[in-house]
Amino acid sequence: MHSRRPTRQIRFGDSRVGFVSVGGGKPRADGTPTTPAPVSVQTMTSGYTHDVDGCVREINKLAAAGADIVRVAVPEKKDTDALKEILPQVKVPIVADVHFHFQRALEAVEAGVHKIRLNPGNINDRAQVIDVIQACKAKGLPIRVGVNEGSIIERKDKQKRMKELGAVFSDRKHGYMLAIMIAKLEEYLDIFYEQDFYDIAISAKSMDAAMVVDAYTEISNRFDHPLHLGVTHAGPKETGCIRSIAALSALLCNGIGDTIRISYANDPIYEVQDGLELLYSLGLKTRVGVDLIACPTCGRIQVDLFTLIQDVRKALAEKIQLPMKVAVMGCIVNGPGECEGADVAVFAGDRRGIIYVQGQKVANVPEEQILSKLLEECLSFQDKVNRGEAKLGEKVVDIVPPDPIGQTGSGWEKIASGLVDKAPTTLTIGRT
Repeated sequence: MHSRRPTRQIRFGDSRVGFVSVGGGKPRADGTPTTPAPVSVQTMTSGYTHDVDGCVREINKLAAAGADIVRVAVPEKKDTDALKEILPQVKVPIVADVHFHFQRALEAVEAGVHKIRLNPGNINDRAQVIDVIQACKAKGLPIRVGVNEGSIIERKDKQKRMKELGAVFSDRKHGYMLAIMIAKLEEYLDIFYEQDFYDIAISAKSMDAAMVVDAYTEISNRFDHPLHLGVTHAGPKETGCIRSIAALSALLCNGIGDTIRISYANDPIYEVQDGLELLYSLGLKTRVGVDLIACPTCGRIQVDLFTLIQDVRKALAEKIQLPMKVAVMGCIVNGPGECEGADVAVFAGDRRGIIYVQGQKVANVPEEQILSKLLEECLSFQDKVNRGEAKLGEKVVDIVPPDPIGQTGSGWEKIASGLVDKAPTTLTIGRT
């Protein structure tokens, strides 16, 4: 992991919903130093903003799932009118997504929204952009300038459009698209700089993961504004997650990116969950809830591991708040080693499960009891941590691997029949 790229920091929100800082590392205009804020996760509502009750429910659901920022579309005046009713009922900073009419931005600012997103491909009249800048400046609101391949190509001037499309597709290299993005971004930002406005975030999205990496890498070299990362129209969750993580993880590992959105053609709750998991996995955000690991499929699995892991995931998500590491392993070959470092672990024998808490064996139960006993031990361990009697990530003893022929192995009946000699290590595993 490279250290975070220093940027100008923006901050938005209010005293009721809280404030979110994005970027940092460069001093403010008054010389006050800043440190990079944690990378934030944002998403966008899928319903109509003018449906006030539905919009409020969705925003609060996304906030409860861990979204730091939620964006809403305001294509029509009835949407910006609805903001006046929505904003007092939500618990997270709201960004108004403005695409076609600058007046929607002015109305959103007046309604009390916390940030504006403008698209240079759709709102490019200089006077209109200045009006929005001045309105945001008066209220102390930042603006995200978002370019993406879906809107950056000229759509009104047919000759210019054909020239730009020809440049993009002449040899199928995304370098041409990148050049257009950079040129239009520079042209747009000049308007902001002339107005002495620097509370800006930048995004430059594409559906091509390699293009996204190249675009943000180049932009990070040219501008010191915080960057909002994303892969646009990435597709359904099943494939969009791979496309998004391929680009975003490459950038984040190189210190590029200050806030992210993983975009799916699906319920945005998955965008939040997967965005958080990405940041947790890279150590860019403090984990909330269980860190669940499980072994991959193989021919050694001795229980119905796939059903078990899903049942465990659901049960722990509802009951466990601490970031304890829980391991669920399907056999006794690699299970003990792979469970090292887990606070609570279970690995399967022959239709049984051996459960450990920080290296100490606490149970040996039949397969049908694994879920309930594992949950019981996780809850007990959580209580001990909360009482100060245990610490996360602190192993008490080394896990002693069970004998593969013994009580949890397939040879137990042979041992009982005297057909196989009992191995000495079997003595360490009594039935519980």
